[in-house]
Amino acid sequence: MIIYAEVECMMYEGHSLKSKRSIMKRLMAKLRNEFNVTVTELDYHDLWQRTKVGIVTISTDRKHAEQVIQEVLRVIDTYSEMERTITEVERL
Repeated sequence: MIIYAEVECMMYEGHSLKSKRSIMKRLMAKLRNEFNVTVTELDYHDLWQRTKVGIVTISTDRKHAEQVIQEVLRVIDTYSEMERTITEVERL
C-alpha cells in the first residue's frame, strides 16, 4: 500500500525565506526520522508565508500506512509556526 499526501501550509512566524527554510528543514527531518517517510517541499519555494509538502509512505499493511500518514499530519499540526490549510491524500 502506497499513501501519498500533499499538504499546504501557511507560515506566520517567520518573516524571511531563511526562517522558512529553517522551520521546514526541522519539520522534514523530524518526519523522516520518526516515521520513515519520504518528504519534500513541492511548491512555493520563493514565498516565505506558504509551503506545499509531499509525503509518501509504503507498507504491506493498509492500516499501518494510514496510521503513519495520520500521525505525520498530527505532528505537522503541532508546529505553532505553521497552519495546515489544504490536505490531499491518495491511496495507490
